Amino acid sequence: MRKLYRSRRDRVVSGVCGGLADYFGVDVTVIRLLWAIAVFAAGTGVVAYIVAILIIPLEPCGHDQSGPTQEPRP
Repeated sequence: MRKLYRSRRDRVVSGVCGGLADYFGVDVTVIRLLWAIAVFAAGTGVVAYIVAILIIPLEPCGHDQSGPTQEPRP
């Protein structure tokens, strides 16, 4: 079961877009573009981003949904 977290790896401000990209399995650039459109189109994107920061928990340390990225050390 997948859970939504703010990303520790792929973050610019707080990791909301990186977490959403991991959760939906899309490129983080797509999420950031959609968020930017929401900010400039209606202005509600800023409020939604702040709410997302407060609601979505930060990814636990060592948690990686995409699998191991480094070789284990012997």
